[in-house]
Amino acid sequence: MADAKPDAKAKPDAKAKNKPVDKTSRPIVVDGTNHIAGRLCSNTAKLLLQGNRVSIVNSENIMISGRKKGIVGEYREFLKIASILHPKHGPFHPRKPDTIISRMVRGMLPRDKPSGQAALKRLRAYVGVPKELKSIKKTQFEKSIIRKSNAYYTSMGELGEYVGWNK
Repeated sequence: MADAKPDAKAKPDAKAKNKPVDKTSRPIVVDGTNHIAGRLCSNTAKLLLQGNRVSIVNSENIMISGRKKGIVGEYREFLKIASILHPKHGPFHPRKPDTIISRMVRGMLPRDKPSGQAALKRLRAYVGVPKELKSIKKTQFEKSIIRKSNAYYTSMGELGEYVGWNK
């Protein structure tokens, strides 16, 4: 029995993203004012995959870089995509700023995997700031804040109004 091989190395415990998330923990509240949409969404997706709850407030003030005419025209072309047989079966296109942002974050998550589905359930996006989140400190991502004046960007609120969002 002295010739027996030593036990194989014990595998490390599951990664942090697989640990259960405490539902009562406070979410990370991100103020979307003057943030570039894509950078904000990618940072949010990373936080969600790490197991954090994230709430995005003031989603109507999130900016998209580029000319307003091009952005609105491109989104209107996207709205024309529908089912040939029966349009009520989808695909459904968001028009509210908070749902547009949620959809952008969804595109950055692996939503076919259980980790991506669980991460998406931990995301909340709001137009304005709801009263239950007013007392919580808001964070901002330094790398995603706009660098030029607001004239170079189009806000999500403006885009939503051009494509059919009624405040």
